[in-house]
Amino acid sequence: MALVDQYDGLSMTDQLPILELPNLHQPSDGPHLTVSDKVEDDWPPPGDAWPASSQTKVTIKELDIALKDPETDPEHVHMLYKNLPAPRVPYLESKTRHLLLRHLAIVERKDEQSMLRYFSIIDDMKSTAIPLTVREWTSAMSFAARYVTRSTPTEVEAALYIWREMEHVAGVKANHATFNVLFDVACKAGKLNLAEMIYKEMATRGLEYNRYHHVSLITFYGLKGDGLGLREAYKNLVEANEIVDTTVINSLIAGLLRCDEDQAATAVYERMKSMHIARGGAPSPPPSFKSKRKITSTLLNMGEMVKKNPALREQVEKGVRIAPDVQTYRILVNHFSVKMGDLHRTTQFLDEMRWFDLPLHGAMFLALLKGFATHGGVRYSHWTERRLESVWAAFLHATEHGGEEQNDGLYISRWMAIWAVRAFAKCSGKSKMIEVWEELRVRWNPEQADLDFVLSLMRPLLEGEDMALKQNDWLEGFR
Repeated sequence: MALVDQYDGLSMTDQLPILELPNLHQPSDGPHLTVSDKVEDDWPPPGDAWPASSQTKVTIKELDIALKDPETDPEHVHMLYKNLPAPRVPYLESKTRHLLLRHLAIVERKDEQSMLRYFSIIDDMKSTAIPLTVREWTSAMSFAARYVTRSTPTEVEAALYIWREMEHVAGVKANHATFNVLFDVACKAGKLNLAEMIYKEMATRGLEYNRYHHVSLITFYGLKGDGLGLREAYKNLVEANEIVDTTVINSLIAGLLRCDEDQAATAVYERMKSMHIARGGAPSPPPSFKSKRKITSTLLNMGEMVKKNPALREQVEKGVRIAPDVQTYRILVNHFSVKMGDLHRTTQFLDEMRWFDLPLHGAMFLALLKGFATHGGVRYSHWTERRLESVWAAFLHATEHGGEEQNDGLYISRWMAIWAVRAFAKCSGKSKMIEVWEELRVRWNPEQADLDFVLSLMRPLLEGEDMALKQNDWLEGFR
C-alpha cells in the first residue's frame, strides 16, 4: 500500500448522498459457476476419429510430434494441419484437437496472421459440429479483440458477437477469463460504460475476481481519469491477498499518468527502484514471453496460497520481482516525450534503462520519433534536427548490428516508417523527408499493403507547406 500516495481527508464523493450502493468494488459471494471441460463430457468421445488413409496417418503423426514441442513454430503446425484432407478436424482425436488450438493460441504478438490461423481451425470445427471448450471460445474472442495494436469499436463488436454466439448458439457459459477479455477490450476502445456493464454482469453471475480483474480495474479507473477510484482498486487488490509485482505497478504508473498525476506516478517509480535496490538479488526479467506466461501463472497460484494462508505473504513477496522493466520505461517515455514534450526527462529514463541492464526496444525509438514529430520544428525547442538525426542513426545501427534477443522490437514497421517521415518533415523539411523515405524503402522492402498505407499518409506532407522554409516561432511568429 505504501507504494501509492493516498488522498488525505474526505474526498468530495465521500460527502455526497448515496443514491446507489457502491457495489462495484465488492467481491461477489457466488454461486460458483463452472463449465465442464471433463474428458468424459467431450464430444466426439476421446479417441474417436474418422478412418484415415496411410498418408493421412503419417501427417497426423507428424502433427502429434510437432505439438509435443512447445517451441514449434505455429506456422509449421498450421501447415501440417492444412495437409490433412478436408474437412481435416474429424481426423484428429479430441486430445490432438485441443493441443492444436492451445498451441496456435499461444503467440507473443496477436496479429492478423495468427488470428486467421486460429480461426481456420475454429471454422472447420463449426462446419463439422464439433464443440469448442470455454477456453477455446475465449481464445477466439481474444484474437478478435487484440489482433490490432489499438482496439476500436470494431474489435469490441467482434468480441461481443463471439460472446453471443458462444452463449446463445453453442450454449457455453462464459467464465472469469472470458469476462476479463471483454472488459479489457471495452476499456482499451474507450467504451467505459460498456466496461462497467460487463463488470456488473460478471458480479451478477457470481464469478470470482482474480488478479487479472483487479489489474483491469486499475486500468479502467486510469482511463476514466479517476485517481481516487484507481487507488481504491489497488487497495482492493492488496486486501484480496493478490501478489503485487512489476505488472501491477506498471498499471498504477500508467493510470496515474492518465489522471494527470505525474508527480504521483514518478513517486511510485522511485519507490519501485528503491524496493529493487533494498531487496538486492531480485530475479532478472524473463527472457521470453512464454517464461512470462509461466511467471503469471505462478503468481496466480501464489495468490491462491496466500488467500488460504495470509502468513505466507511476506515470504512469497520476497521472491517476486518489483523493478522497472521495458514496459515501465515504455509507459514513461511515451508520456514524457509525446504528451509532455520533456526531452530532458525522456533522456533521463533512457539512461536509467542501462542501469537496470534492460535491452533496447523499438518502442523507445517510436516514442522519440513521435516526440520529434509533435514538438519539433519550433525555434528554441530541444527537439532539434541534429538530435533527430542522431536518434535515427542509432535506430538504424541497432537494427543492423543488434542481436535479436537483445533488441526486441527493433525492426522497421509501417508505424515506424510513418513516424520517421513525419518527424523529418516537421524538423528538416520535405527534401530530407524524401531522402529518409528512400533509404527506408531499401532497408524495409515493404509489402504492397504497407507501402500503400505509408504513401497515403505521406501525400498530405508532400502537398503541404515545407517546414524547412517555415518554422513556428512563439516569439517572432513565422519566418
